Order: sequence, then C-alpha cells, then structure tokens
Amino acid sequence: MPSLDTARSLDTAPSDAVLRARGLRKDYVVDGAVFPALAGVDLEISAGELVAVFGRSGSGKTTLLNLLAGIDVPSSGEVDIAGTRVDQLKGSALAAWRGRSIGLVFQFFQLLPTLTVVENVMLPMDLCGRAPVREQRARAMALLDRVDIADQAHKLPAALSGGQQQRAAIARALANDPPLVLADEPTGNLDSATSDRILDLFAELARDGRAVVMVTHERDVSRWASREVALLDGRVTRDQRLVRAVD
Repeated sequence: MPSLDTARSLDTAPSDAVLRARGLRKDYVVDGAVFPALAGVDLEISAGELVAVFGRSGSGKTTLLNLLAGIDVPSSGEVDIAGTRVDQLKGSALAAWRGRSIGLVFQFFQLLPTLTVVENVMLPMDLCGRAPVREQRARAMALLDRVDIADQAHKLPAALSGGQQQRAAIARALANDPPLVLADEPTGNLDSATSDRILDLFAELARDGRAVVMVTHERDVSRWASREVALLDGRVTRDQRLVRAVD
C-alpha cells in the first residue's frame, strides 16, 4: 500500500494548481459491454477558482467528482491534488488524506440525524485529529458563525430548514481547513433565494484561496463562478473562463 509520501507525484503541479487530472477515464461493464462514464478528461484547477461543472444526466459529472475525491478509482489516468497522487492511495491512507484535504458537500446534506449541528461539524476534526479535542467545539462554533447559523448549533438537523442544513454541511466541509471543496448539486433541494445565499458562500470560499468544484444544474452561475466546464458523454466539450471571475 503506497504511503502518502510515496504517492506524491514526481511531476508535481504548479504551486497554485490545487487539482490536476490527466487522461481520466472510468469504464463500467453493462451487459457485457464497456461503457465509458469518463472518456479521457484533462482538468487543472487553481487556488481561488470556483468551477461550475455542467452536463445532462449521464454526462459523467458525478463520476468526475467521485474520482477527484478518491471515492471511486479511475480505470486509467491520474488525479493529482496538491502534489498527492490520489489514484495511488488505498485504504486507510486514502481515508486519512480525504479527511484532511477534501471538503465534501452533497445535495441531500448527509448530516448525522442523532448529532447536534455543532457535533456534526466537530466530527471530522475528531476523526482526523486535526485539532486538539479542547479546541474542537470553539472551532466548530466559529465555522457555524461564519455561515450564519451559530444560533442553531445545539439543535438536531431535522429542526433546521434546508438552507440551514446546507450551511451546516458547508461548515462541516471546512472543519479540517481543506484546500479543495467538492460540491455535488449543493443547491438542488433549495429555493432560488436560498440557493443564491449558498452560492455566495462558495464564492467566498474561493476568494479565501480554496479551489471549489461544483456540479450544478443551475442555468446561470456566472455571477459566482470563475469557470464553466461542460461535460458530454464523458468528455469535456467546453472549458470557459468567465469575464466576471471570482477575485
């Protein structure tokens, strides 16, 4: 099993390139036939970018996100995040890396229902040991304050609105101060006004120097995103930097 050190790429990405994928391919076998969910994707994303990934259902968006997060393994190609070859990590080394390096935000929030909001945010810190136990609650409260729901900290997730739950999920994603945030349809279950506020938060994360990759069906995110990447049949068909980039 490669360690975090031995999995580091010799051809490291530039200092501001948080993410680099090369020749990324993922094949599935369906009824004896090979189906390419991703068919050779090259993608480089730097610190401070908010990249919106578009595509119809089945275009490979979620597959791409899963490969970048190390949730799934590519059939071929490389994933380099902050100098670490994610595709070479396995088992506990992969889990440890993901906990420290990736903030994940999902459409359905995935907060643990039996933990309070602040306990949900503290959990990744406890699992990764990135903050001393005595400091975890204060750090979690600071993150909840940043997303404007500190007053909801001691409630269970079911007592919160959808927008509040997504804010809690964003706070949890930031618990270990990751350089990369990956979001899969983060506004899919929210009304338009709440969606705008959540997108404001993602834009703020990019301005703070994180790389943010967001799979979305929103029709127009140019107010927030610095780049738009379109996928079709597992290939990048458009990679466009927007005039109104995140600054």
